[in-house]
Order: sequence, then C-alpha cells, then structure tokens
Amino acid sequence: MTDPSMHAGGGGSRRVWAVTTDARAAASVGSVPLSTAPTTSMMSMPPPVMAPPVAPTPDLALTAPHLAPPPPVGQQPIAIDAPFPAAVAPLSAPVAPLAASFAPPAQPAQFAQPAPLDAAPTGPPAPSTNGQVLDAPPPAGVATIAAPPQPVSAGAVMAGIHPALLAALDDLIARGGSDLHVSGDAPPMLRIDGALRPVADARAWTRDEVETILFSIMNDRQREEFGREWERDFAISPRGEARFRVNYYMDRDSVAGAFRLIPNEIKSLKQLGVPGVVAKFARLPRGLVLVTGPTGSGKSTTLAALIDLVNRSRADHIVTIEDPIEFVHQNHRSLVNQREVGSDTHSFAEALKRVLRQDPDVILIGELRDLETVSTALTAAETGHLVFATLHTQSAAQTIDRIIDVFPPHQQGQVRSQLALTLQGVVCQTLLPRATGQGRIIATEIMMTTGAIANLIREGKTYQITSALQAGRESGMHTMDQHLADLVNSHMVTHEAAQSKMQDAENFNRLVHSSTSMAGSAGSAPFADGFGGSR
Repeated sequence: MTDPSMHAGGGGSRRVWAVTTDARAAASVGSVPLSTAPTTSMMSMPPPVMAPPVAPTPDLALTAPHLAPPPPVGQQPIAIDAPFPAAVAPLSAPVAPLAASFAPPAQPAQFAQPAPLDAAPTGPPAPSTNGQVLDAPPPAGVATIAAPPQPVSAGAVMAGIHPALLAALDDLIARGGSDLHVSGDAPPMLRIDGALRPVADARAWTRDEVETILFSIMNDRQREEFGREWERDFAISPRGEARFRVNYYMDRDSVAGAFRLIPNEIKSLKQLGVPGVVAKFARLPRGLVLVTGPTGSGKSTTLAALIDLVNRSRADHIVTIEDPIEFVHQNHRSLVNQREVGSDTHSFAEALKRVLRQDPDVILIGELRDLETVSTALTAAETGHLVFATLHTQSAAQTIDRIIDVFPPHQQGQVRSQLALTLQGVVCQTLLPRATGQGRIIATEIMMTTGAIANLIREGKTYQITSALQAGRESGMHTMDQHLADLVNSHMVTHEAAQSKMQDAENFNRLVHSSTSMAGSAGSAPFADGFGGSR
C-alpha cells in the first residue's frame, strides 16, 4: 500500500509495499519502476503475525477499503524478513538496461519514471535478434527534438552588429582605407592613403548613438572590462572574412572607437616592397629580430610576412603572443599557436614566463612593453630561440638605446653584452604617400648585426651605428635617409613627403640626386606599393 505520510511530508517520493502473495498484487508490484520502489520500512509496517490470522473486523475494512482481500483463513502471511515467494520478484533484483526492458507503464501516471530530457521520442523500441534496440523511427504523431543550431558559417554577418557600423566598415574596405574612427557628435571618418575622410553620405552620430552602435559588438565580459578600465582592445570579423583590430576609449565622457583593417591575405615581403635582405632573418636559427616604427607604419604586416615565410619554409613550432591577434596564420610546414592577451593569457609577461616550456622554435611578441617582457625576450633569444618583436622607435640606434634604457643603471652593462650576442637585426620602417597620390609606399632602415656593430653595442657607442649602416650597403644595410633619397630620385615620392620622414636634413639633401644614395646598390629592388590600405 502507499504510505500517506510520504505525500503529506513533501518528500517528493513514493513507496510501495508487497504484503500479499496474490498474483494480481505481484504483477502490480513488478510493473512499478524499481527506482521509485525503495526497500520496505520496518517502522511503517505492522509486525509479522505468526499466529493463525483472524478475519478483519468491520472497523479495519472501513478504514482501509483499498486494501487487497485478506488471505484465506489458515494461510500464513508473508513475514517482512522472509524470502519472497517465487511469484514475487524481489525489489532488489538487478535492473535490466532501460533500452532493452522499457515498456509502457501499467501503473497510473504518477508512478511512471520520467524519461531524460535528451532522450529519444518515446515509443516501443524495435529489438534486434541479439537483444539490442535498433534505431527505429519514432511513432507517427510524436514530435522529435530539434537539432542544436549550427555555428555561423564564414561570410555570415556578425550577430548583433549595428547596421550603421557594418555599413561604415564595408565602406572602409570598398575604398581601400586602413582605419575607421567613430566618436560622438561627428560623422564616422575613414583613413585613406594617410588622410581622414568622412564616410560617404554619413551624418554626425550623437553620443548616445555612438554608445549603442559600438556596444553592439561587445559581449558581457568586454562591456564589464570596458566599464572598469575605460579602455578595451579586441578583434572582430563582421562577415567572417576581413578582420579588424578594435580599440575603445573614452572621449569627453563618451565612448569612441578606432577600427584597423587587417587584410585576410598575408602578402610576401616582395609584394610589400620590403628589401629582399630582410628574408634572411626568417632563416636564422636563433636570435632577436626587431621590427620598429611609428604607429601605423606597417610593423604588424611586415612581421606577418616574416612569420608566414618561416611557416612555409621550416618545420618548426611557432608561438605568437599578441594584443589582439591580427593576422591569422594557418599551419603549413610549421605548427602555429597564436595567443591573445586578455583571451588566452593575462599579459605579455605572464605568457612569456610560460612560453619557454611550450617547446617553441620561433616566438613572436606583439610588443616589448616593459622591463619584464624585454628581459624575457633576451633570455629566450639567448637560450636558442628565434624571437621577433616590435618597438615604437624611429631608427636602429634609437632601438638599441631604448632596450638598454629600460633596465636600471647597474644592469645596463650586462644588458649591452647580452644584446650584442643576441640581436641579429633591426628593421625600421615608415609609410609615405606615393607621388601619384594613390596608395602608400614603404621606406626602411635595415641593420644587420655584424661583428663591428656588435662591438659598438657592447662598448656603448650606438651613436656610431648610423655611420656603420651607411658603410654597409654591400651587406644590404642602409639608413632611412638613404632610402628616402632613393625614393625621391626615382620619383616615387615627393621631396616634401620625404622631408617629413627624414632624420638628418643635411645628409638627406646631400643624398638627393646623388650617386651615393641606394640607387644601384645591393638590395635596392623597386619598392612596390604593398601597404595601400594596410598597416
């Protein structure tokens, strides 16, 4: 019978006891799901009566009209601790697999065990000859559970992005721009060939509109971090194709954003117009190679070309640490792991502490920001790894001084010696508008660490490095002024544009229209316009 106390107590379970050997009662017990029929409780059952039973009194029949008829006079009832008769299956019998023994319950609905939420539609299973259940179709009229949604395929529009922002990014791509700037009370602006221009047919966006538009591409975690730090870097791919590096910041108590276009295609060094001698850095077994220049000078694009060259020519393990990930590298001959600060690691310093335990051959560091990252990069290069990194410096000599000045004075002598051993080369670069007014072109300063230059670094005579570069044209080295003068002499850039980037006015003016420029020297291949619309 059913214990009324189990319903009143709110325990959420029910108990059923077998107190008769009647065949119908045995069948009823057997049809109850075993998981809902726990063992018999001694407290809630009357003690076994060993004397011959007597007929039930009228009072008992009135208080329990639902009980089965009592056994015939003279038949002994079953004791609670006695073995079950053959007609009654013990409640503790092993449970057969649900798929093989399931049948529609014969008891009322409240005794049926609910099926799991992820179970297949109910219905009699189709047993096979070996007792297993076949994948039979569900009965007619039974609704099937819908399959989970598939991920958005490449080329689909990013979920949640505001249509106005999507249109502005599409306009940036169509017009060959490099950056989109969004701020309150101003129309969205595009940077095309180095100059800012408004988006076509765009009105000024209010501050509230800018906040709504910019927040449309941020998830909850990014919004929380932006509200705490008032700065946020991340990357997006609105249509699953072109990628953008995004920076959000506060501007007069309102949100503003800058979007940098990252081309899908990783161009080769030749396509970018970078001198061919730079490709030698991709073949180095170890050491430190620095790509430097001002913001927006194409450092990330040049580094991506170098990493791609390593990826296609060497069977190595490449680990990149970036903030955020810009160019996405596929595995070719090498295995490439790309880690993003904020998503895959907490900081450059934290990632660099662990990277040496990840068996890397080549390490790319997005930016050398502080003493800890610089120190770890030097240690990695010193221990047999090829390390690529960036700095915001304008010349090779300034790059070396910047690294040394990061350290306290008592360590600078040791760092000079360490840098003289590990530094393999420096590529300083900048972008200039072409003389035709369409596109931009790269100008570089290249230093290869020869024995003479290593001695200058060790002795602290970095002011003499420029002279060493001027004399090292046969090795593929040159100064920024030499390259600028060559571009002017070949009519690829205007004199005015080159003057805005020169380092020594007297030296530059002497080189213009002079045979001592880079024209005709080693590594002076034409500098193609590979940076139009890129960094």
